[in-house]
Amino acid sequence: MGLGRRANQVYIIDFGLAKKYRDSSTHQHIPYRENKNLTGTARYASMNTHLGIEQSRRDDLESLGYVLVYFLRGSLPWQGLKAGTKKQKYEKISEKKVSTSIEALCRGYPTEFASYFHYCRSLRFDDKPDYAYLKRLFRDLFIREGFQFDYVFDWTILKYQQSQMTNPPARGLVSAMPNMLLLLLVDAECT
Repeated sequence: MGLGRRANQVYIIDFGLAKKYRDSSTHQHIPYRENKNLTGTARYASMNTHLGIEQSRRDDLESLGYVLVYFLRGSLPWQGLKAGTKKQKYEKISEKKVSTSIEALCRGYPTEFASYFHYCRSLRFDDKPDYAYLKRLFRDLFIREGFQFDYVFDWTILKYQQSQMTNPPARGLVSAMPNMLLLLLVDAECT
């Protein structure tokens, strides 16, 4: 997350495990393979990744879904599992993912989240995801819920509120905050 005036920017970092899904010379999709070792963070890995299947765009989307649910819920059902070895832990995580239905994972959240996971898991290895559909799914939810895109994320407000409890600002410091955050806080106090 950005800091200060860039607190409204999300930075995606650490592409050390990233690879191209198409061969750079032939432009063909990479081949389907099995017996692959899990690469990445097991908590967010797709079910196919746990099964040793080569990752593709569908797996990236499923992983993103787990990150979104983690942001909403604060945890995932397969967190905190204990095991003797890393391999055993990965197996337990895999078993828990397989046994957790999409509906259970998304319970209490808008149906768009379950739709997102069902769509991701319906994709074949080399399918091109319909990114426009996925964007529309959440854009429509955003509109239906009456949200306004103000460039201020919930965690920015939470962090500001927490800092105010521990370090109340001296007079005049509030004016240094980005205008949008000020407007949002003023608006929240008026309702």
